[in-house]
Amino acid sequence: MSPDRGRFAPPQPFTTTAPPALEIDGLYVSYGGMRALSDVSLQVPEGAVVALLGPNGAGKSTLLRAVSGLVRPDHGRIRVRGVRVDRRPAHATARMGVVHVPEGRGIFPSLTVEENLEMVRYAVTDDIDPVHGATVMFPVLGERLRQMAGSLSGGEQQMLSLSRAIVSKPKLLMVDEISMGLAPIIVQQLFDALRERAQAGTSLLLVEQYIDAALELADYVYVMDKGRIVDVGEPADVRDGGLVSAYLGG
Repeated sequence: MSPDRGRFAPPQPFTTTAPPALEIDGLYVSYGGMRALSDVSLQVPEGAVVALLGPNGAGKSTLLRAVSGLVRPDHGRIRVRGVRVDRRPAHATARMGVVHVPEGRGIFPSLTVEENLEMVRYAVTDDIDPVHGATVMFPVLGERLRQMAGSLSGGEQQMLSLSRAIVSKPKLLMVDEISMGLAPIIVQQLFDALRERAQAGTSLLLVEQYIDAALELADYVYVMDKGRIVDVGEPADVRDGGLVSAYLGG
């Protein structure tokens, strides 16, 4: 039997008067007449890590794409720090500090590693050194600067994708299935980088199949199924309440 929606009380930071980093209210999204998201509401408190879990096809990636402006909602509101973005183009939302690391490899494969990193300069207003920042984060990238990004291993491509996002100093970082298909040691390195970013105060929305790592990092957890939010709580609530078994199969 599916758990009742809203069985867990929203954590206390959800009721703060300060605008959350991200607030989604009553979101509906369709593809070709088929409903992908139905009445989805979600918050990422400022400076918090929120994990969005659910089975394949639950609508998690669609939600991130709606926030970043890659798909247009049918109904509902999306606010970033109190400002509506659901009708803004993707580049305008990105200029507000919303960075989306998509499922798969979010890189330019026909450019070198160094060129991929240098492109970050055009996306930010701060004076940054993206090559230095990325190679400190993942030293192996320093050995690959002249290499075509598409020829990197899967783990190195994810390091490049994540480091490009982090060195841009996002206000809200959304990461979609960064561990997919990678060895545990690489996953640990990626999550170490995310943890460091979270400790620096960046708000994170994390879609992840590596459930234990996601629950360890998260402050709050939403569970999706069939395009809807079916519950919300803290990581311990999700474990103890049986939601992992009910919706994620383990």
